[in-house]
Amino acid sequence: MDAFYASVEQRDNPALIGKPIAVGGSERRGVVCSANYAARKFGVRSAQPGFKAKRLCPELIFVRPDFDKYRDASNIIREVFHEYTDLVEPLSLDEAYLDITENKFGLSSALMIAEEIRQKIFQQTQLTASAGVSYNKFLAKTASDINKPNGIKVISFEEAPDFLAALPVNRFFGVGRKTADKMERMGIFTGADLLKLDKLSLSKRFGKSGLYYYDIVRGTDKRQVKPHRRRKSIGIERTYGNDVDNTDMLIMKIKELLSKLWASLEYKNTYGRTLTLKLRYKDFTTLSRSRSTKSFMEDKAIAEKIALELFQNILPLEQSVRLLGLSISNLNNEEPSFYQQLSFPFGEEE
Repeated sequence: MDAFYASVEQRDNPALIGKPIAVGGSERRGVVCSANYAARKFGVRSAQPGFKAKRLCPELIFVRPDFDKYRDASNIIREVFHEYTDLVEPLSLDEAYLDITENKFGLSSALMIAEEIRQKIFQQTQLTASAGVSYNKFLAKTASDINKPNGIKVISFEEAPDFLAALPVNRFFGVGRKTADKMERMGIFTGADLLKLDKLSLSKRFGKSGLYYYDIVRGTDKRQVKPHRRRKSIGIERTYGNDVDNTDMLIMKIKELLSKLWASLEYKNTYGRTLTLKLRYKDFTTLSRSRSTKSFMEDKAIAEKIALELFQNILPLEQSVRLLGLSISNLNNEEPSFYQQLSFPFGEEE
């Protein structure tokens, strides 16, 4: 989907159309969850602190997130996917892999299917989507970013070598900004430069990721589309409107977070063995502490005791605290999940 959260907000509030908007936080607190394309022109990006986004784009409008709306739209979109195939692997609320090799309509053109899906999504949600069509996950994902927004890109088997050779390394899916910078310092600017390195050289320079780079620049990715993706953790975070430096107040807020997290666990009938406490100071320094138990934590009192002990291990505080988070992992739930865990970094309102 194209700037999904921001697009939903523009759809529901036409007064925002044409204006730079960011979903999440505010110019004073929190971080950007999603920015529309008008804001991205100024360099506003997801996961940016709100104050930095506002500095880059003084006209930026902050909108409080409404995840219920985003999930509703996501459910409609997923229903469209399943009209064509049951091999749907969601990556998040707004993105998924589809294997349409054997589709429900017996269509032989992947391009035709992608176009139909995009049209149906727009008809049913008034939201635009971009698609990448290719013969493996890596190429499809890379292609999906080429003609955004509201575009489509096809990379055939025959076209892949030339496409990848000319592609800047920072456009390769799986090559992050830091890795791209490292590659460019080494004189690796495009896929053609990356192709010159053998497996041993790439492994020495990039570790296990080097083997991944060796394969993808050759258009090789054997991962299958797996519709059943298991949830690895369930968590909740809060960024507070004012930094908190009172220990008793932080203990109270940890208990509040645990109550909300526990309600979610009980609703899903899911429990885990590892509890993690996350704390972020006002200068954005982030600490995390974890503890695992031999059996699944099904007693809230036990989890609360562990959470507070983890907090005590961090004391004394070095600075006032802007964010707290709790998460449970090593879950007992075998039920497949269609969503990645979302954090809540946008203030107590989030």
